[in-house]
Amino acid sequence: QVQLVESGGGLVQPGGSLRLSCGASGRTFRTYTMAWFRQASGQERVFVAGINWRSTTAYADSGKGRFTISRDNAKNTVYLQMNSLEPEDTAVYYCAASEVLMYVVQTTAREYVYWGQGTQVTVPS
Repeated sequence: QVQLVESGGGLVQPGGSLRLSCGASGRTFRTYTMAWFRQASGQERVFVAGINWRSTTAYADSGKGRFTISRDNAKNTVYLQMNSLEPEDTAVYYCAASEVLMYVVQTTAREYVYWGQGTQVTVPS
């Protein structure tokens, strides 16, 4: 069983930055595929970014050039640095984990078994 705890959300003005963190339990964190998804009010949960055990990354088009995912295996933590935030980025952001050794980061939610409770990011218009 893997437990995930997100932090770092909040209210930020357009053009601002936030860094989300996700701490994970488990002795084999370095092998997990980690991802961030987001869900805006009334919409489905969508992929934002992911990173595999080789630190290969993948991004949704909405975040390319603005978001950076990274991991610190010594701290069992994955990060999402978000820059140039826009009102359209407003959503609950979820951390997700898979114990599958993905050579290609999967972008569908069903590939991830473990989920955090979510953290709210609000960018007012």
